[in-house]
Amino acid sequence: MSELKSILPDEEAFANFKMQCLSTENWHNKYNKNEMQVWIEHPQGALYGNNVPKVHKMKCKMTIKDVSAATMYDVIHDGKFRSTWDPNMLESYDIARLSENADVGYYSWLCPKPLKNRDVVTLRSWQVKDDEYIIINFSVKHKSHPPRSQLVRAVSIQTGYYIKPIGPNSCTFIYLSQADPKGSLPKWIVNKASQVLAPRVLKCVHKAGQNYPAWKQHNCPSVKPWLHPEQNSLPMMDPSEVSIQRADSLENVDESSKVDGQAGEDSS
Repeated sequence: MSELKSILPDEEAFANFKMQCLSTENWHNKYNKNEMQVWIEHPQGALYGNNVPKVHKMKCKMTIKDVSAATMYDVIHDGKFRSTWDPNMLESYDIARLSENADVGYYSWLCPKPLKNRDVVTLRSWQVKDDEYIIINFSVKHKSHPPRSQLVRAVSIQTGYYIKPIGPNSCTFIYLSQADPKGSLPKWIVNKASQVLAPRVLKCVHKAGQNYPAWKQHNCPSVKPWLHPEQNSLPMMDPSEVSIQRADSLENVDESSKVDGQAGEDSS
């Protein structure tokens, strides 16, 4: 049991994630339009300009005025619904559960050409407390789901969502991610992710929230295992089968030669 506790996020981990979501210190705004903002963290002492680290921390905030916090929380959890709204998803499935509020899953996604597509295996944990919804994940190693030759295995150092009601049918929705894409990505790719790709994904998530109640009405409306653990049919996993995935143990794919020629047309 101690091994199980050691890998699962505790109260301190959730509190720390919430603090990062609400913090304004050392964050540089990259996008601010239509009730949506995107920031990149600049750690104290870091220089601006070309010294943006590849493993940066990005935060996206959206003020949603027509969807409840509870609905947005369901949207993020509902894997069956995700295939209807996520334009970047290649494949996604749950592998097993570790506790009533934690599971392990697989996700692969499309990357802008000519980059190779990425995938991750993550441990996800969630908490509903004091009218706030938090979901956090990080990469783990699972012997039955090793890296695939056609994909680059990326690393989620810390990724998640903080959702807070601001009314009965409105909420603040924050997505925060620190990840290592495991490739030699130039600065313009990092900028495109924060200025173009992230806002695009947030718009898709918002649209998904608008469409979810009608979709769910026709797709097992009473089944929400993230709220009702007794409905969860995933097999229980022995915690010894997973361990934290360290970025330095994975191959670092050099894609710089592929993408340098794209910078002129794509960095604007």
